[in-house]
Amino acid sequence: MRTEQLEYIAAVTRLGSLRRAAEELRLSQPALSETVRNLERELGVDLLERKRSGATMSAEGRELLPHIAGVLEAVDRLRAAAGEQHRVSRMVRVGTVNAATVPLLIPAVEDFRAAHPVTQVEVVGAQQTEIQQALAEGGFDLGLVNHLDGDDTPAGYECTRLLHGRPVVCLRPDSPLAARRCVSVDELLAQPLIAMRTGYVMHRFVHRLLDGRDAAFAYSTDGAEMGKLMVAEGLGVTVLPDFSVVGDPLERQGTITHRPIEGDSTRVLLMLQRRRAESVPRAARDLHEAFVRRAGRLGGTLTPPG
Repeated sequence: MRTEQLEYIAAVTRLGSLRRAAEELRLSQPALSETVRNLERELGVDLLERKRSGATMSAEGRELLPHIAGVLEAVDRLRAAAGEQHRVSRMVRVGTVNAATVPLLIPAVEDFRAAHPVTQVEVVGAQQTEIQQALAEGGFDLGLVNHLDGDDTPAGYECTRLLHGRPVVCLRPDSPLAARRCVSVDELLAQPLIAMRTGYVMHRFVHRLLDGRDAAFAYSTDGAEMGKLMVAEGLGVTVLPDFSVVGDPLERQGTITHRPIEGDSTRVLLMLQRRRAESVPRAARDLHEAFVRRAGRLGGTLTPPG
């Protein structure tokens, strides 16, 4: 068994495809496939399930994944202790909905990198269903997702509640609505509305809030970050969790602001999900703890002034 065999199987698991792993590793796909098959023959286990849509870890492979990650991390520690200049970095992959990036993700990743300087963190923006699918298939180690009050948490994951907030209207400071302490649904209906696409929690919330009434959906977009940029450019208003707006660089610059929605008491939860502990690499567990510590410093909640 060679270290690079374990590197290769980790790459296939992370990327979900022999083709993409071969491109990243700069190998031919047949050469990569043969190397993985040699490792499978040596271990006597089919590590991958090969499908037309890509290769994912088999159930047996998922059981062995923590051991593979442990070996690779031990190799990194050995190289670091020996003072090797060209160390091989491990990677932790985090899938996140855009709403999580401002108060939580970036500071937590910074803390983690200070303690793990040779471990790369790859952050991938995705919808909640995509994040959960990638977690199940081994493509992500951790996932940050939003939940509304009453949402069921999926089986098969460990879920940690990090922040809770409330939906707010994100708007420009020069908007007439900025003079209000809160924004009514009727006032919201009178504005060009930047909606999140189907599949986002805020898309579902807005349609529930409107309760069948027509809105001037001027635009739809993929996630909070683009929505805030469109608001800053004066294209309309959008509805986001308060923890996605509070402390945002655009808010600090005075380009966007936010107001609560009149009469609405909905809570939005920001949750951290991962596979069961026995299948989570050590580096991912450490990053999980960095998120929890950061959320603790935020007090678990962000509530903007009314």
